[in-house]
Amino acid sequence: MADVGARTWPVSRASRLYYGWTILGLAALAMVGTLPGRTQGLGLITEPLLKDFAVTRVAYAQINLVATLLGALFCFGIGRWMDRWGSRIVLTVVSAALGLIVFAMSQVTTVVALIALITLTRGVGQSSLSIVSLAMVGKWFRRRLTKAMAIYALAMSIGFMLAFPAVGAVVSASGWRVAWAGIGVLLLVGLAPLAWIVDRSSPEAIGLEVDGEASGTDVTERAGESTALWAALRSPAFWVVALASSAYGLMASGIGLFNESILAERGFAPDVYYTALAVTAITGLAGNFAAGAFADKGSLRTVLLVALVMLSAGLVGLAHVATFTHVMLQAVAMGIGGGFVMVVFFSFWGRAYGPAELGRIQGAAQAMTVLASAVGPLLLALCVDATGSYSAAFYALAVAVALLGVATMVVPMPAGVEPASARS
Repeated sequence: MADVGARTWPVSRASRLYYGWTILGLAALAMVGTLPGRTQGLGLITEPLLKDFAVTRVAYAQINLVATLLGALFCFGIGRWMDRWGSRIVLTVVSAALGLIVFAMSQVTTVVALIALITLTRGVGQSSLSIVSLAMVGKWFRRRLTKAMAIYALAMSIGFMLAFPAVGAVVSASGWRVAWAGIGVLLLVGLAPLAWIVDRSSPEAIGLEVDGEASGTDVTERAGESTALWAALRSPAFWVVALASSAYGLMASGIGLFNESILAERGFAPDVYYTALAVTAITGLAGNFAAGAFADKGSLRTVLLVALVMLSAGLVGLAHVATFTHVMLQAVAMGIGGGFVMVVFFSFWGRAYGPAELGRIQGAAQAMTVLASAVGPLLLALCVDATGSYSAAFYALAVAVALLGVATMVVPMPAGVEPASARS
């Protein structure tokens, strides 16, 4: 479907950069805009919010769990809208809606309204806007999809690394309401108009070919033919990749929320926790680079398998870390493994199933990861209550991840996921 108001550009592209790279930058910015709907974003305002509303931590954790589960339902409708109306309209509307919701949250005075608005930030931010952002890149790239997604992951990660301390500084200096009001305004009068001005839903909408290829060039040889949602759901590869990504989301959310407590159990001070966070973030970026460089011409199966091996080893290691060096090695394993998983999750759906119903397919996969991230902290908390330690949860997760690694080796993969040499 052509964008309303979009103009047709000249077909000659020798003198200009492919417009898909502009779309990629906008998509990364949109993903950073999901901050107020993410666990880490809400974590920035947890302490002052609890004081404002006199809510206990247990009650807040329950609110967060329910809000995340309900927010996951937004994953399903947004993909259909993306496929039908295109990213230009949907990104503009979703960005504006999230801005209004976040601004309204900054003015809230009752617990009931707070619960409703947190749920909406989860649904519109963490679920809907994330899917729109991911699908935008998939609509514009085929031949260079994995490279594009690696660059996207890098840009997004840098954006979050800049946004989190900036928002945290505003919260500390002026309070959470001022910070949330500012984010709401930026989304409403910044991202939403920028989306309408800059975004175009597909290369064809402005007279270009995907990846800037000449008309008639076959780019499906490596990207995969377009597949309908229900056909994708019948593919074993869909479930292996979705479950592997969800397992990573589960462990990342659980460990991320309780990492200071986890390391304290092993006898480490809080400063070690902060150092480990920085190491994980930096090595995650390195993982994005390495995975993107290899998978662009290689196999996503191999990238995912290496990631799962590293994550499984990292989980077992977390139950046994005894020195500062052990903690840093474990952080490196989780960072690189997570960076690999991120590139696979971003790249797989477009390469495996093509663009026709990419929004729906990514929506289904995103729903699974959101559900897993909601359950992760609860599983670790229940394990500590039952056993007095996190170790049993790490062992169980390591076994589950290892089994997913075995499945990754044996399930048939769609043609676009493997390099041409592996299929000949």
